[in-house]
Amino acid sequence: MKRKVRKKVEGQTAYYHLMSRTVNGEALFGDREREVLRKMIWQVADFSGVRVVTYAVMKNHFHLMVEVPPVTEVSDAELLRRYRRLYPKPTPWNPMRAEVLEKTLAEDGEEAEILRKNLTRRMHDISWLMKTLKQRFTLWFNRSRERFGPLWCERFKSVLIEGDRWALRTVAAYIDLNAVRAGLVEDPKDYRFCGYGEAMGGSRLARKGLMVVDRDLAGYRQTLYGSGGGEKEGKVAIDREEAVRVLEEEKGKLPLSVILRCRVRYFADGIVLGSPEFVDDHLKSEQDGRLRPRKPLQMRGADWRGLSVGNGMRKNLFG
Repeated sequence: MKRKVRKKVEGQTAYYHLMSRTVNGEALFGDREREVLRKMIWQVADFSGVRVVTYAVMKNHFHLMVEVPPVTEVSDAELLRRYRRLYPKPTPWNPMRAEVLEKTLAEDGEEAEILRKNLTRRMHDISWLMKTLKQRFTLWFNRSRERFGPLWCERFKSVLIEGDRWALRTVAAYIDLNAVRAGLVEDPKDYRFCGYGEAMGGSRLARKGLMVVDRDLAGYRQTLYGSGGGEKEGKVAIDREEAVRVLEEEKGKLPLSVILRCRVRYFADGIVLGSPEFVDDHLKSEQDGRLRPRKPLQMRGADWRGLSVGNGMRKNLFG
């Protein structure tokens, strides 16, 4: 069943949390595969004119948080730069060399106009971004494994996020804590396949992305770990199993830094996330024939500072 992509408001910058998982959730990606996918994320995003705010590449899925600017005219020089970034050399599915594109654009004839339209329509669009990324990685993965057939279990999931600093920071922290939730590392700075880990490793591009959610990485780290920069000596930490029990059985609340270490389906299945007003405006613009239209639902389980979603998901919300 085709999943509906959350629409952004025309003429405005939009933010999305995007996610895709392997067939049957199989853990197919080792260090080499995750490194290739990490590099492809930056490559395809650059071509698309989309900013990667942060990301996490795991053994059987990946997350992306992106900033999609309004559609603007792309100069021929920039179009050529982006083309060279995505196609540094000819491929069987795209045999045209960059030199041929450059010459055609310079001639500025009918063929040049067709090429401009075909290339620019793939930009500033999360559907084309994810389609290109997943197809390119699948081709590489199947070829490297002498494998054939589908790699991904579905198209992709998307949640539209309000461009509010708190909403963006909360979703970004949830993404960067993926490896901590999976038990791969104790600190996301030690996981090289996520935006925060790459930023702490010295990547200026990754740091620039995270500056969207916090101008200071030290401030962002407080969201990852609570009011301090890490666990305090003598402080008893609640384990994940106990946290889920408190959330599901007791319908209780936990500190934000604790709940972000649990699986929270709001971030992948919430449709739209932000203030009640933002969520309501979006839900009204996407009336889909329901007898009882969706309304904003306040997020539960922690002090989310007023954040709401478009889908409450009563069962298996936490894990």
